[in-house]
Amino acid sequence: MSNNAKLRLPDFIAVGPPRTATTWLHRVLTGHVGLPAKVKEIHFFSWYFDLGIDWYAAHFSACPPDLPIGEITPTYFDAPLARDRIRQYLPHCKIICTLRDPVYRLYSNYRQLRHEGFMGKVSLEKAMDQHRKWEGLGNMFGVSRYAGHVRAWREKFGAENVLVALNDDLEANAQDYLNQITTFISVAPIDLSHSPVGNARVNEMNQAPRSYKLARRARRFRERLRRRKLYFLSERWESAWNYCFSGGEEFPPLDPGDEARLRAEFIPEIEALEELLGRDLSRWKYGGRAGAAEKTPAAATGGE
Repeated sequence: MSNNAKLRLPDFIAVGPPRTATTWLHRVLTGHVGLPAKVKEIHFFSWYFDLGIDWYAAHFSACPPDLPIGEITPTYFDAPLARDRIRQYLPHCKIICTLRDPVYRLYSNYRQLRHEGFMGKVSLEKAMDQHRKWEGLGNMFGVSRYAGHVRAWREKFGAENVLVALNDDLEANAQDYLNQITTFISVAPIDLSHSPVGNARVNEMNQAPRSYKLARRARRFRERLRRRKLYFLSERWESAWNYCFSGGEEFPPLDPGDEARLRAEFIPEIEALEELLGRDLSRWKYGGRAGAAEKTPAAATGGE
């Protein structure tokens, strides 16, 4: 394994969690910071650590020397081992946590898991029952326990090096939301009115796959391509991936009954985050606009 000092490694990492506007952030930052070549999410510290630090560093070898570099990988947020590995290799790294109403995030996560073949044609209620029976990375409830994860990131990197950005602020004023991030990572302000992305929604997952088995096989094949850095196929072969991950039924809006039950369940978690951040999150506890999660830039997320 190479000497860390000889490698150019990230100055910041946006750790997610999934379905919290990370794809929007990646597209807005492109061209203004150094980002991994040809791929958005590397998953090195969570999935591909066995490939070695040289494999990871190679993703940043072409980044402009005068810009800070970073990556955006939502699978790191609830992964203690990834957190430890980042601390080991990037002790001075700045961490961005992008948080979203946990009820809307969970439902969007459920849609993602079905869309990409992680689970078959199961109802939200059944999926929630399944996820309540186990703990670990990727659990829809575990990843939504924001306060504990944010506290752990702060303990590992220092509160001054951990930014918590709320999707409510993205909805209210996307430019101000972005300004806090660019200030935190020390890059020049980005004018969203001149950005090709702006307030557009990206990476929506509105359909189930035509075949769960096909989607599952396609996802596993794409992961093998990524391990080999064959990104010209894994990231650019859009027509093939769209065929594999879509074609099924449209996902319905979140059922009001399911929403009410989830909100009641998440109240202790939200109150813990309110205390940690010193911020009123009543909207998360009692609900905002019905269906808002799929109608605003805050829904434009990229966690996989």
